[in-house]
Amino acid sequence: MTVGLYFGSFNPIHTGHLIIGQHMLTHHGLDEVWFVVTPQNPMKPADELAPEEDRLEMVRRTVADNPRLKAVDVEFGLPRPNYTAHTMDFLRRRHPDWEFRIIIGQDNLRTLQQWARWRELIDGFGFLVYPRARTEGEEPSVGTVSPDGEGIVMSPAPIISISSTYLRNALAKGDSARYLLPDAASAYIRKHGLYEFAPS
Repeated sequence: MTVGLYFGSFNPIHTGHLIIGQHMLTHHGLDEVWFVVTPQNPMKPADELAPEEDRLEMVRRTVADNPRLKAVDVEFGLPRPNYTAHTMDFLRRRHPDWEFRIIIGQDNLRTLQQWARWRELIDGFGFLVYPRARTEGEEPSVGTVSPDGEGIVMSPAPIISISSTYLRNALAKGDSARYLLPDAASAYIRKHGLYEFAPS
C-alpha cells in the first residue's frame, strides 16, 4: 500500500484540496490519499481554527463518495502542537510495510528547514509538491530546499488560488462561497454556524 498524506487544518476543506488529492492519486501511483486533519499546526495561530471535530467531519462528509480519499484523525491522539515527524513515527510503527509520501504546497519549501527532523522526512518518506499561486510582488517559492526529483518531487498539478482564509473571510461577511466549497462542507458550515455564518 502506498499512501499520500495530505496534512492540513482544512479550516475549512475546499474544492482546491479535492483537486490536489485527486491529482496525486492520478499521477503518482498512490493507492489512497489521506486528508490528515491537524488539530494544531505549530506554525499557525490556534484561535482561528474551527473545532477539530467539526473540521474532521467536514472532510469525512466531503470525501465520502470517493473510496480512495480518506479523512484521518491520527493526530488527534498525539502530543500538541502536531509535528509531522512525530506523526510519521506513529504511522511507521502502525503500518511498517506501507509506503508513505507527504503532500505539501510549494510555499512550504521556504520553511522546510524549520520543520522538526526535516531531512529524515525527505530521506525516509519523500515529498510530493504541488505549485502554489503567488501574490503580487512575492518572490517564487524556491526556498532553501529545492526539488531533486527523488526525495522532493514537483508534481504537475494545476495551480489552485482558493484559500481557506479567503473562504473564512467571505463566510464571515455573508458572501457566497458557492463552487468554492464542496456541497457537503457548505451544508455542514450552515447547519452548525461555523465561521460566524449563522444557520438559516
